[in-house]
Amino acid sequence: MIAKYNDIMTALQADKYAPIYILCGDEPYYSDRVYEYIADNALDPMAREFDQMVVYGRDLQGADISPVIGAARGYAMMGGRKVVIVREAQAIKKWEALEAYLSAIMEQTVLVICYNGKPDKRQGVWKKVQDHPQVVWLQSDKLRDYEVERWINSYLADYKAAHPQISFDPKVASLLADHIGTDLSAIVGALQKLIDGRPEGVNTIDAALVERNIGISKDFNSIELQSAIIKGDLVKANRITQYFASSKDHPMIRETAPLFSFFSNLLMYHYLPNKSQANVAKELGINPYFVRDYETAAKRYPAGKTFLIMGYLRDTDARLKGINNPSAKDADLWKELIYKIMH
Repeated sequence: MIAKYNDIMTALQADKYAPIYILCGDEPYYSDRVYEYIADNALDPMAREFDQMVVYGRDLQGADISPVIGAARGYAMMGGRKVVIVREAQAIKKWEALEAYLSAIMEQTVLVICYNGKPDKRQGVWKKVQDHPQVVWLQSDKLRDYEVERWINSYLADYKAAHPQISFDPKVASLLADHIGTDLSAIVGALQKLIDGRPEGVNTIDAALVERNIGISKDFNSIELQSAIIKGDLVKANRITQYFASSKDHPMIRETAPLFSFFSNLLMYHYLPNKSQANVAKELGINPYFVRDYETAAKRYPAGKTFLIMGYLRDTDARLKGINNPSAKDADLWKELIYKIMH
């Protein structure tokens, strides 16, 4: 049975455990949270010593799940629940015993299979497992680049709801999304570092704290470049891109991605019939704080110019990948791109 992360956690926190969990996908963040909760809470500390077993797929002889299923069929020594956890289950090749187990599941056992990646559903066993009513199947896929900032904002909103004394500058989500990428565990780790590393008495997480604790410059980053382009500040835009070109930490192919996303949104903005702040934020999937950037940019870059800019960005991306670009360096490409955008 395919399930959502929030539904799984709600059931676990109510002490409602399924007999089998399949935790898989290319993004381990949610799978790890479920696995950790079960490992820490399904049994009390004393029972955990006797009735919780953790094995790794690579350690199973013959890459066969059979020993794990044998353990799952056993009774708990303490007379209650038993927990059997398989980590790195993608190393297992023989799954016949799991398929057989589906017809005689031990209700008092919680079997957790953590599979990095996606099981091959062409194999009959996985079709049967996924559709079984006593199996909870969680598949977590990596976010796309354009989804990360929205995810961070959602995470921050939930965090603030639980910790109302903490507030976050809207730029924080953009900075982290642009510079950390799609690894949710890394993003959450960075956010926690920001929260834990703030000076005593400081309850606002802002760009300065990001620079101090994460190492992302508050002056030379994609947000400031975007701001300079929106305002038509050619000198500042060139200064930032020169800094990017001189630093191995700011590859051009990464730093142009937020610009493409911004101008794609700007093109959508031009054709929105309702340009109220609330509607723009909803339709573009952005923080309402940033709607004014689109209002300003729309005056400087009409729809036709915006369309051309997206073409310039696509062309630059192709040249960065070696298409029609035998020798141009990042500094030259940046200079050409900024000139085309702002003239």
